[in-house]
Amino acid sequence: MSVLPVRGPGLAIGGVGALVVLVGALCFQGAAALASVGGLVVDSIPTFTPTVTLTPTLTPSLTPTLTLTPTRTLTPTITLTPTISLTPTISPTPTITETPTATLPALGSVSCVPSDSKREVGDVVRVVDGDTIHVRINGVDYSVRYIGVDSPESGAPYSDEATKKNRELVEGKTVTLVTDVSETDRYDRLLRYVIAGDVFVNNEMVFYGLAQSKAYPPDTACQETFDEAQVMARSAKRGLWAPTPTPVPVPTRAPFAPEPPVPPPGGNCSPSYPSVCIPPPPPDLDCGDISYRRFTVLPPDPHNFDGDGDGVGCESG
Repeated sequence: MSVLPVRGPGLAIGGVGALVVLVGALCFQGAAALASVGGLVVDSIPTFTPTVTLTPTLTPSLTPTLTLTPTRTLTPTITLTPTISLTPTISPTPTITETPTATLPALGSVSCVPSDSKREVGDVVRVVDGDTIHVRINGVDYSVRYIGVDSPESGAPYSDEATKKNRELVEGKTVTLVTDVSETDRYDRLLRYVIAGDVFVNNEMVFYGLAQSKAYPPDTACQETFDEAQVMARSAKRGLWAPTPTPVPVPTRAPFAPEPPVPPPGGNCSPSYPSVCIPPPPPDLDCGDISYRRFTVLPPDPHNFDGDGDGVGCESG
């Protein structure tokens, strides 16, 4: 192989390229040879057919255990506050709408009535007796007991007269009712001074002797006034203070029996018994010793046949 002389840089570069080409060719040939040898080696290796024992891989069928958190629908426990309909306990003290405009008449006897106490106006619907009435106030019926007086109870002497007088004073009228201290008595009756027109009814009943002045503390504002009215009724002997007549018994005589015939003159007969023949004593005779009854007796009545002195002998028997 002939070597060309180097003739400058251009020739050097060309030489290098040729060298590279040469090396590449050699490498290619080596690779081809190796490939051929490799093929022979491979062909010389026996071929194994492996027996595969399969261990199956089980894919478990999972049944999942579910932990459920339930959605709860809560029914709330309701605490009810019931609406209670109460049956009211009625207080014995009635509620009355006051009538502040009620005025009292200009009477001396009314001056004792408290000026700063409750007043109301009502209509009298019934008279019970001499000291109790029923009055309608604002449409409600109330039993009213007069303060400071006491009239006869039903059936007692002058009870009818007291009731009649009370009717004359208040029945069907509009009256003014005035309190003292207490509102009611133990029977739930309103305790009131009662004025009908220009008449102080409590005082009027005492004045006519159809009620007595009687203090029931603490309601005693007018007691002195009622005591004075009672003194006047007693002095005038009105009503309860009138003298009680003493009944005089009317003597009753038994009817005279037909008198027997007058005995003939000349007999032994006492002149004290002119219609019968009874001998004078002795002996002393009693009515049981003779058969005559209810005969005329004249003094001196020696046998004392006329014990009551009415001129008739032996009236009984």
